[in-house]
Amino acid sequence: MMSLPASQRGFTLIELIAILVILGVLSSIAVPKYYDLTREAQNRAALQAVAEGKARLSISYARLFLENGMPPDASSLVSVVGATTGIGNYTLTLSAVSTSSIKVNAVGKPGVQGTNSGTWVLPQ
Repeated sequence: MMSLPASQRGFTLIELIAILVILGVLSSIAVPKYYDLTREAQNRAALQAVAEGKARLSISYARLFLENGMPPDASSLVSVVGATTGIGNYTLTLSAVSTSSIKVNAVGKPGVQGTNSGTWVLPQ
């Protein structure tokens, strides 16, 4: 039987198993980190949807104030903007907490898990 030169030998079974173990350990660290980053990105996107909702409230407040000559209250502002509206992959829900503040909730549409919320306070 002829022996192969050292430059043409393959990997041994032990070396292949060692490589598979190393890849398994690396993937066990990387995959959960990937899912954590994905969830965090979706929550940040929901926060941007909340900011968009607050911007819509500010614009509607200014428009109503200019049209009527007096500031609107929170419930009338919610009815003008809409209690539920879609922004991208998120559904915004607006609800008047008091006469001077509105709660803005963003929940991901089906397939998107991000959620966030904030409060918009009417200018004084």
